[in-house]
Amino acid sequence: MITSTLKYLGDLRMEAIHLQSGTVINTDAPVDNQGKGEAFSPTDLMATSLGLCMITIMGIAARTHGFSIDGTNAEVTKIMGSDPRRVAEIVVNIYFPKNDYSDKQKHILQVCADTCPVSHSLSKDLKQNVKLIF
Repeated sequence: MITSTLKYLGDLRMEAIHLQSGTVINTDAPVDNQGKGEAFSPTDLMATSLGLCMITIMGIAARTHGFSIDGTNAEVTKIMGSDPRRVAEIVVNIYFPKNDYSDKQKHILQVCADTCPVSHSLSKDLKQNVKLIF
């Protein structure tokens, strides 16, 4: 089953449509690579997907184990490398809305961050710098 369709709109802009939901994401090339930087770049989405995946898996685990991470948020920083041009590092700082999680709950959340599918799908050469902040 096809996941998405992609359309080149011109001027380094793309449109992606998620077929199951109809959600549309537009991308633009970054300013440092001939684009306008008016939307996520493909590499921005890759870096952002890492944080999204981690927190989604944490939400599943929290639900399974009877606690909540509602209100959790994150900051994602993409660091580009050169020769070849690539994402060299992704920094993900995950902020939890409360600090009274048990040691077991914190361990569960850390395991989720370490084992999310996006994390496992990225190159071993890509540095993933992830911090859970309670």
